Amino acid sequence: MFGIDITILAIVGLVALATAGLAYGILFTRIETEKKAESRVRKVKAAETDRVKVKAARDRMAEMSKRRKSVQDSLKDLEKKQQEKSAKAKPSMKIRLVQAGLKISVTQFYIGSVVFGFVAALMALIAGAMLPIVGGILLIGSAGVPRWFVNFLIKRRCKAFLDEFPNALDVMVRSIKSGLPLNDAVRLIASDGQEPVKTEFRRIIEAQQVGLNIPEACARMINSIPLPEVNFFAIVIAIQAQAGGNLSEALGNLGKVLRERKKMKSKVQALSMEAKASACIIGALPFIVALLVYMTSPQYMMILFTDPRGHIIMGCSAVWMSIGIWVMRNMINFDI
Repeated sequence: MFGIDITILAIVGLVALATAGLAYGILFTRIETEKKAESRVRKVKAAETDRVKVKAARDRMAEMSKRRKSVQDSLKDLEKKQQEKSAKAKPSMKIRLVQAGLKISVTQFYIGSVVFGFVAALMALIAGAMLPIVGGILLIGSAGVPRWFVNFLIKRRCKAFLDEFPNALDVMVRSIKSGLPLNDAVRLIASDGQEPVKTEFRRIIEAQQVGLNIPEACARMINSIPLPEVNFFAIVIAIQAQAGGNLSEALGNLGKVLRERKKMKSKVQALSMEAKASACIIGALPFIVALLVYMTSPQYMMILFTDPRGHIIMGCSAVWMSIGIWVMRNMINFDI
């Protein structure tokens, strides 16, 4: 009985083992196929998710690039309009003195110009120059040289402002991101900035104290700093005040645009430096040759100063030299 039970149990075990092996053999292919299909589905889902993320990132980059290009195009249009406006309406002498940073009145400027012209003419008369030459020196010394000096100061001050303005915008961006309002950011530049940006932002604070808001005060900055970049800044502030938006991002984009413009100007200046050096050499060559000839043969050159025909020759030469210098200057100067 015991032997029969063992035999039956063995047969049952073998049958069960055979059935399990047969079932495993039949179902193994299906199980592996399901596993591969599930793994493939997971990979497809992961690839689809990555594709969606990549597409979203590309869309964001395209939107940012489109927005940046739109801002740059708008700034270029505004710059053209500002240049046309500046060409049509020239500022008065009072405004130009403010732009140059000179703390004198228009009357003082004209008195100083006349005094300078008379002193220059008197020195030429003492040196023995003819009356037409003395009159020309008086005219140039009274009306030409002082105005050229004012224009020189304006250009130098505008260049110093452009060098510091992007840094001031960066300080404003960091201040606004840290939670400070726009008024406090402007006050920070007005107290701790570099000249001449510090003075211009102080004028914004002073304009607020007399009743103007920040957009109106920023719009008045163009009167003392005649630059399109200042107009860009005023328009950004005005748009933010009217329509809202992320001011820190707008100012940050403006700072990047200003730095790119400055980089392009520096590149153009470096590329045109060879032409400028050639122009300087060509312009100075007649004077160098005249000096060398005078040192070797003084009597050969003195006839130009003693004979009236020599005066006519030198006058015509000065006119043609001025025309040549003006042409070369326009050829090597580029507007960005």
